[in-house]
Amino acid sequence: MIRPFVSHGSNALLLAAIAALAVLFALGVVHFSLVAAAIGAALFFVSEYTTHRFLFHAKPSRVEWMYRLQHRLHYAHHIDPPNVYLLFLPPWFTIPVTAMYFGAYIAITRDVVLSVCLTFGSLCALAYYEWVHYVAHVPFVPLTPYGRWMKKYHLWHHFKNEHLWFGVTNPSMDAVMGTFSRVEAAPRSTTVREIWRDPTH
Repeated sequence: MIRPFVSHGSNALLLAAIAALAVLFALGVVHFSLVAAAIGAALFFVSEYTTHRFLFHAKPSRVEWMYRLQHRLHYAHHIDPPNVYLLFLPPWFTIPVTAMYFGAYIAITRDVVLSVCLTFGSLCALAYYEWVHYVAHVPFVPLTPYGRWMKKYHLWHHFKNEHLWFGVTNPSMDAVMGTFSRVEAAPRSTTVREIWRDPTH
């Protein structure tokens, strides 16, 4: 159960980065701010929704390499949801995104230490996202009622309607953005597995 998660290249790098930063904080090499880490996590949870809805579900590009990128990052996951290889973000996506987070935090705060704490929070939230997403697609029953509900919530997105329920770790942004629905009220989509049918590809 745990081995496929921690052994995946992107997750291994992610957990190693979190552990390394935690050691630096524990040793006092870098001052830790819990508030900054919490803000970094919250910012990730907002971007979780926006990335999923507006980037991963974007219309297929006419540029072939962009289309292949879209297919690997998300289209293929909808076609084959249980495929563990397709569950996790690849390192070539996670590493630049982490650098972008850090760069954005530096640009906003002009403070390296504060930006490290913000990035740490975002990385912890990303690791949690990857774990929740993994649990949603493997034969494992979450221990908490909330965990069991979120698993069903994400599977509705995959097997009932791909235009709803974009939140993976929580439904808050769906409620804000109007993509939350009671499952019994939602229409069943005919394109839930092939989220974009483009005759040119």
